[in-house]
Amino acid sequence: MCPRSASVNEELRRRSRERLLQAAVESVSEHGYEATTLGDIADRAGTARGLVSYYFPGKRQLVQSAVHRLMHRTLEEALEREPRTEDGRERMARAIDAILGLAENRTVLMRQHMAGLLQAEGFVRCPEQQRLAELLRDTLARHGSRDVDADYPMLRAELMGAVYAIVLPNVGMPAAAIRAELFERYGLARELGVPPDAGAPGGRCDTDLSRFFATDAPGPADPTGPPEPGSPGPAKSTNGPEPTDRPEPDGPPAGDQSK
Repeated sequence: MCPRSASVNEELRRRSRERLLQAAVESVSEHGYEATTLGDIADRAGTARGLVSYYFPGKRQLVQSAVHRLMHRTLEEALEREPRTEDGRERMARAIDAILGLAENRTVLMRQHMAGLLQAEGFVRCPEQQRLAELLRDTLARHGSRDVDADYPMLRAELMGAVYAIVLPNVGMPAAAIRAELFERYGLARELGVPPDAGAPGGRCDTDLSRFFATDAPGPADPTGPPEPGSPGPAKSTNGPEPTDRPEPDGPPAGDQSK
């Protein structure tokens, strides 16, 4: 059998990582963070358990990356939905509504995400988070920010605070009240955007997660292991075993496996 090309290996790696991210979102949404194990996520994704540690140092990093991916794709869909517009006020309204919609519709997931940010390892600057940041920075620029570098941390803090306020158990604030405050803060008319309960991406009517994790183009069948020997691949992880061609027979891989 001829070795796979570098481009094929890259596509297979990307698809495997996407499946793990989607499986993490689904598992934590259904069972909560503590009850979800890396083995559960790998089984749900249909991948070898050793691949989890190959791509992610531990469960906390995987779940943060998965939520950032969901937030990025939800925001992207909101900004590009029809009718498409370059109006900075409308785009800011859509961005706010999309994030508030996730907080209302994915309460368990977003609550676990916010709790994870307060852990010792804190904020994970993963590729998914960087893409989310780029979209928010672009939204600020289109809205008229004269100093995106200064304004972005404030917008991020306001959105994180809004999510926290909505998902806080027992005393959470209604999204409508928070939306009104944020719209006033950014000078947005209330008729702009799409309120979370009216069908915005991430809102109440959004129940199918698959499109947020779909691959960008069709590719070969997904692998059950990492690239073949001799093919280029990512650097070895220092927090888990080297990738294997099959699931490990004697239990989950080393690393953050107990939770």
